[in-house]
Amino acid sequence: MAKEHSFDITAKIDMQNFKNAINLVDREVANRYDFKGTTYEVNFKEKEKVLVLVASSDNKLDALKDVVIAKFLKQELSSKVLEELRVEDSSGGNRKATFKVVDYIESKEAKKITAEIKKMKLKVTANIEGDSIRVKGAKLDDLQKVMKMVREEEWDAPLVFENMR
Repeated sequence: MAKEHSFDITAKIDMQNFKNAINLVDREVANRYDFKGTTYEVNFKEKEKVLVLVASSDNKLDALKDVVIAKFLKQELSSKVLEELRVEDSSGGNRKATFKVVDYIESKEAKKITAEIKKMKLKVTANIEGDSIRVKGAKLDDLQKVMKMVREEEWDAPLVFENMR
């Protein structure tokens, strides 16, 4: 019998890289000319998995978001790691944006991914196992075709491939 190969599709993020990116944002914004003398705050609440950005105006808030996303990309994190929950007024005339940290695949999206894999009509199986999707097949080429298809599609979650065996 041929050996069966597999890999997992997950949305886990490397929390150390995430924290490094947040620290780099704080350091860069402190030295930026356009933020001199203005109020800003970058606050990551790890237990709630929430990132809160506070800036003196909408323009500064957008610039702060851009810096955050740039630092995530440099730390090899997807920009889809953050899902904007709300933007609201804060104390002192500031603006506050709250983001949820996305580190899971929603069941609806997991079902879509498995359906797309089945549409490929390859000799692979895709099963949803908790927070991940396990893809199994006899041929490594088939698994690589599945990975390529998943990378090319647009998904809501920041997908990661791991445990290739």
